Amino acid sequence: MADALELDALWEDFHRVVNMTSAELSAWLRVSDADERTEPLPDQAGSPAGRHVLAILQKRRTDLTEDDLGVMRAVVDTVSDETDVANEPVAEDTDRRHRLMSLGHDPLKG
Repeated sequence: MADALELDALWEDFHRVVNMTSAELSAWLRVSDADERTEPLPDQAGSPAGRHVLAILQKRRTDLTEDDLGVMRAVVDTVSDETDVANEPVAEDTDRRHRLMSLGHDPLKG
């Protein structure tokens, strides 16, 4: 398990890059998986990573597992890599925006 300082830094970094609320992410995961005739059950909507991010958002820091920490690190790394200054998000980059939103980061959100 991470030491207290590392855990605090990761918690802050994760909540900095995940700028969607759990309600917003849950709704997005359902919408992104829906098609013209069906909508998935809420607990089955979205990618496994998206569902794990949603679960982490609903936890307290003291309840995090090693798996949670690994997902948090991966999300921070992915969002940081894809939202650097050279890759400023644009509204027209829909695929990239949707991919990031599935991890809880809406690049167009202030």
